[in-house]
Amino acid sequence: MFKTRLISGIVLVIALIATVGYGGYLLLFVLAVLSLIGLNELYKVVDVGGSLGVVGYFAAIEYYVLILIEKTEYVMPLTILFLVVVMGAYVFTFPAFRAEQVMTVFFGFFYVAVMLSYVYQTRVFPDGNIIVWLIFLSSWGCDTCAYCVGVLIGKHKMAPKLSPKKSVEGGIGGIAGAALLGVIFAFAMNHFANASANPLHYAVICGVGGAISQVGDLAASAIKRNHDIKDYGKLIPGHGGVLDRFDSVIFTAPVIFYLASFLAGSM
Repeated sequence: MFKTRLISGIVLVIALIATVGYGGYLLLFVLAVLSLIGLNELYKVVDVGGSLGVVGYFAAIEYYVLILIEKTEYVMPLTILFLVVVMGAYVFTFPAFRAEQVMTVFFGFFYVAVMLSYVYQTRVFPDGNIIVWLIFLSSWGCDTCAYCVGVLIGKHKMAPKLSPKKSVEGGIGGIAGAALLGVIFAFAMNHFANASANPLHYAVICGVGGAISQVGDLAASAIKRNHDIKDYGKLIPGHGGVLDRFDSVIFTAPVIFYLASFLAGSM
């Protein structure tokens, strides 16, 4: 299991570097595909199918098309129309679907498609070729640091019923570790890429991103616990599905985008 997880993890990192590094339409297309897979994983959890599921997939595709053609001002009208169509499918096929399934379809659109799209939106931000890496640095870096600190000195359970192995000490260590990684990354980019990264800004961005990433991780775990499943899928051997591997990234991406926007405007 460890060997499988290690190999697939290396492949994932290589694919990530190639895709995010290249950016552009390739990144947007990959995120759209990942969003559809993630939606499918979420829909399977609550047994969403038929016309209701089709509406959700179609809304996600339309959302990414709006980003592609740079017509994001139409996202709100799309969202309103999406809600109307979802409720229409619910009432005109009643009692084919339960209220839980209807709410999951609408929720999934934001939780997976919209939130994940901020990886691309951060990538096209000024200096986005550098800033975008803070999403993964704070998400996965925090997770690694939290695990190490938790193993060493973790005593107080963060969420004992939901995730017994996570500790308060580990959580704090993860945030501090993510902030430190942000500082190191800023200095590295300034030295090797001739960037003008502000170490303090990067520390704040990664620290906040690390804190939010833990919420994303626990939220995904809570949904799985509610439905008695171990993993959302089997797409990534040893890691599970898209929602298993990108659960923290989904929450961190928009936070990094808006923090970077705010801090850039305050300079």
